[in-house]
Order: sequence, then structure tokens, then C-alpha cells
Amino acid sequence: MKVNLFTDGAARGNPDGPGGYAAILQYTDANGTLHEREFSGGFARTTNNRMELMGVITGLEALIRPCEVDVFSDSAYLVNAFNQHWIENWLKSGWRTAGGKQPVKNQDLWMRLLAAMNPHEVHFHWVKGHAGHPLNERCDQLATTAADSGNLPEDPGAP
Repeated sequence: MKVNLFTDGAARGNPDGPGGYAAILQYTDANGTLHEREFSGGFARTTNNRMELMGVITGLEALIRPCEVDVFSDSAYLVNAFNQHWIENWLKSGWRTAGGKQPVKNQDLWMRLLAAMNPHEVHFHWVKGHAGHPLNERCDQLATTAADSGNLPEDPGAP
């Protein structure tokens, strides 16, 4: 089955600020009916990159059987990690950045994302934020609402 996964994260640009994430799965069933499922949530303190990763993870973890998944995100960091093979280099270098001097940030979520990708065939596509696909805009709204709810669990990876 082919699935489109739209995602976004919101963290108010502050590592100590609220963070929220959202994902929308879009697929056509065997009868040809188009379906959309929305997921959102958030962490009390976090960064935008963590929220972008959580959106994709949440969408992929919701899939019950192996699928071909096109991920649409306005996070160039997330998309480039796969399309420019950064993640392969991080794995080869023991989760170190180029030059091997610094550990890769958010390694816990990158590892969780890699696990969620298995056994799917996943492709990443960048969409322009705030002027892109309407479902990415809806994800932004959901992520912002989650971040602003004030009733969020603490980020397990926060310092």
C-alpha cells in the first residue's frame, strides 16, 4: 500500500519552550476511498528538530503492515539526513558529525526513526514551509496547538 505522510513540528524556537508535533497519514484503501488520519502530541521542553522527528516517528509507528511511504516535511535537516546520506555517515562514524568531533544530536530519536522505518520503503521530500502543501499546513496547526496546550508530558530526552 502507498501512504503519504505529512509532518511538522513546533517548538517556539526555544529549547526550554513548549514543543509539539503532528503527522497526517493519507492513503487509499482497496475500494479506492481516500482516508486521512491525524496524530499530534508534544513535549513540555524540547527543540524543533526533536518535534520534526517525532512527527515522522508517530506516523510510521501507526502503520500496521509494510508500506511504501512518501514523507513530506518542511524540515530540510530531516530530509537531508536521508537524501544527502548524512544518516549513513553518522552510522559509519559511530553517531559522530562530520570530522568525528561532536556526537550527533537527538541520536535517541534518530535510532527510533530508523526502527520505525523498518520494514517500510520510505522516501523523504522537502516542502516549503508555510506556503507548501495544505496538509503540511494542517500539521503545523496541530503541532502548534499541541505545543500550546500546556498539558504535555515531559520530553524523556530533555536534559
